[in-house]
Amino acid sequence: MNARQTFDSISIIFNPNSTGDAPKLAKELEEKLRESLPYPAEVELRPTDHAGHAVELARTAADRGGKVLVISVSGDGGYNEVVNGVMASSNTDAVCAVLAAGNANDHHRVISRQPLAEAIAEGEVRRIDLLQITVEAGTDTESVYAHSYIGFGLTPIVAIDLEKGSKGAFKEMFTVVRTFAKFRPFEIRQKDGKRRRFDSLVFANISQMAKYATLSEADDDASDGKFEVITFAHQAKWRILLRALRATTKGLGDQPSTDYYEFTTLKPIPYQLDGEVRSAPANVLVKVRSVPRVLAVVG
Repeated sequence: MNARQTFDSISIIFNPNSTGDAPKLAKELEEKLRESLPYPAEVELRPTDHAGHAVELARTAADRGGKVLVISVSGDGGYNEVVNGVMASSNTDAVCAVLAAGNANDHHRVISRQPLAEAIAEGEVRRIDLLQITVEAGTDTESVYAHSYIGFGLTPIVAIDLEKGSKGAFKEMFTVVRTFAKFRPFEIRQKDGKRRRFDSLVFANISQMAKYATLSEADDDASDGKFEVITFAHQAKWRILLRALRATTKGLGDQPSTDYYEFTTLKPIPYQLDGEVRSAPANVLVKVRSVPRVLAVVG
């Protein structure tokens, strides 16, 4: 059962240098909350200063203790930072929310149920799963969370080239086509010791990504303790295009789900985490697992 909750403090985190409308939306949300909340609460705007700053701001906000709400006014990447900041805090009562203000808003589009200011005023809090990826490189082990998906192969490669180029529908399309033309598959060693070559490997906590693609027929409550595994084994490029077209029209249909997946990298490999690109070194163990109902959210 979902709990109805009030908040002692509300931190609104945004990038003041965003090319979109994050500063305006953050200010409007602050004003709405001050006017509409049926109880007293401290509401503050917290602009970021640099990449990764949202992680620090979110953790600091959550570490105050008590009933804290941390809002990210951003796309999927900015929300990922806020989620990881809250997860780094010991405050289990901290709650997260996202107000879409970026180029990629898959999580907001799929998960959100009503306008954010209204949801906060009503105080209906629910819990969702997160994906956790652990990269074990000897004593240097890194573990981070994803709210929506983790992608290897085509997903991060396209994202890297998009970041290098300009925004805009036509330019984005041109970048994707150019990247796809020069793309090469990657190879991993699976848990059973067998090597496999993929064009794409995605672990998804939601059913949609990249604005238009429907990855699976799974429910979108993101609280079943599992994630979908969407694989594109290496094949001719025209076959990949046909499957990608199906994802944007009919959808890919039912996909296998699990709560754990592991493999070993054979070469350095980039991966995309809710829109943010990272890299795993060669010859390291990569573990992906579902952490059931670990994040409290409103919206």
